[in-house]
Amino acid sequence: MEIPRRPFLHLAGGAAAAFAFSNLAAALDYPKRPVRFVVAFFAGSLSDILARSIAPSLSKHLGQEVIVDDQPGAGGNLATNIVVRASPDGYTLLEATSANVWNAALYDTLNFDFIRDIAPVAGISRTPAVLTVTPSFPAKTVPDFISYARANPGKINMASGGIGSLPHVAGELFKFMTGINLVHVPYRGSYPDLLGGQVQVAFGPIPTLIEQIRAGKLRALVVTGAGPSEALPDLPTLGQFVPDYEASAFNGVGAPKKTPDEIIYRFNAAVDAALQDPEVQKRFAQLGTVPASMTPGEFAKLIVDESDKWAKVFKAAGIKAD
Repeated sequence: MEIPRRPFLHLAGGAAAAFAFSNLAAALDYPKRPVRFVVAFFAGSLSDILARSIAPSLSKHLGQEVIVDDQPGAGGNLATNIVVRASPDGYTLLEATSANVWNAALYDTLNFDFIRDIAPVAGISRTPAVLTVTPSFPAKTVPDFISYARANPGKINMASGGIGSLPHVAGELFKFMTGINLVHVPYRGSYPDLLGGQVQVAFGPIPTLIEQIRAGKLRALVVTGAGPSEALPDLPTLGQFVPDYEASAFNGVGAPKKTPDEIIYRFNAAVDAALQDPEVQKRFAQLGTVPASMTPGEFAKLIVDESDKWAKVFKAAGIKAD
């Protein structure tokens, strides 16, 4: 799939030139008032925490307050729809996440097309999951886990925070690439039965499970990102045992389509500066997430690549939203 590149405005002539000049003038004066940063998930969620972690630094570099506005609902589609319908002036932006590409594969009909209707602005982070098992689970390594699962098809329960969540899609990719059969048990957000032993496995976000891992209530086997996790540095990656495996959630910034390029690059520069802030880096490390500075073009490529990757996994697994 070829990524459409949004060209810079060319000052041609007549009405087109006047329109372009108006956009350029507005962009050069941007921002003149607070910027609304719409987050698709509830207060206290990882997306919310990440947005609030960088908002003060963004405000500093932009010279205007960046206001985090949580708009949870419909798996992230509510917030996305708000931004799709907003004026393309840079004052209503979206915290774009992996949920956007997962939802495109989950839902047959949406009121928008994420790739068509949202302009990529900047990357913020990548957050891997950690494969954990209960202390009584017999397998202590990934090869042992795969062997045990193949010998006991359909007898291992895998918890997740719901269809289309990071724990779900990371687990489905593992099943898809190894040919094992784990029983998906979705919960609403957290999954207390994992600690109780009713389910044995979870591909949980590191911030969610790290305290239980440190307390010995869960046993961590691997992380699912492309490289080691600073939060769990002793763990190998799953890709070391299952070649080419990688599953992590991304967070970034998106804008309504037709937002002027000058505004997009102005906000991109502010995000890049925020990601260099030592306090932001420290907070991200505590959360088990990795800063992911990207140009708009790089973020666009990531979105398209992730969309293609997960569409294939969801199709093979027959996954659709309830």
